[in-house]
Amino acid sequence: MLFRRRHAPPPPAAFDDRTHSASIGTLATAFCVGGVLTLLALQTARATRTERVAGPADGAPLMRAPLQVVAPVDLQRYAGLWHEQARLPNRFQKQCAGPATAEYTLLGDGQMEVRNRCILEDGSFDEAIGVARVAPVAGQPGAGRLEVRFAPEWLAWLPAVWGDYWILRLDRDYQVALVGTPDRRYLWVLSRAPRLDDVALDAELDYARSLGFDVDKVELIGR
Repeated sequence: MLFRRRHAPPPPAAFDDRTHSASIGTLATAFCVGGVLTLLALQTARATRTERVAGPADGAPLMRAPLQVVAPVDLQRYAGLWHEQARLPNRFQKQCAGPATAEYTLLGDGQMEVRNRCILEDGSFDEAIGVARVAPVAGQPGAGRLEVRFAPEWLAWLPAVWGDYWILRLDRDYQVALVGTPDRRYLWVLSRAPRLDDVALDAELDYARSLGFDVDKVELIGR
């Protein structure tokens, strides 16, 4: 009969406090570094999703692209009577129920008088008279960036009483103009003719859409 020799288990290794402390420290460091890298990766991904500019593939306009104005604009030629063809709804024209016009007259100090008029529901008209001034653009002399004020003259020193008026598109003959604000809240299509043909109007609105304006909310005037 064969007997299997049993081997005594080896004596336990002596505990080395320095070795175990180093191992624990290494693991802790690796864990912390891994956590920090993971957090940075998540923040980067979140920032990328947040800052990415929406494009046509997303079904959204390029809202963050800065608007450009026409340059140069001859204010002498721009002055005169314009008829509104379309506009985004706004509080100061809410009462208008019929045709609306804007008339600009050059003043001696380089500013322009602005006279806005529209027909009310009862057939009378409402009129607002203000002043427009040029807002200089560095490197673009004569750029079509204006500011308009309808508040009293004694308040002209307040920046808050001046509103943006940017000429975004203007044909060579100064017959059709697209005007808006850099925040894309306000938009007007203006024409020298009382009624702009549908093809030309659609071209202006399509261009406005490409700039990021919510053209689906536009009100058509007299149509």
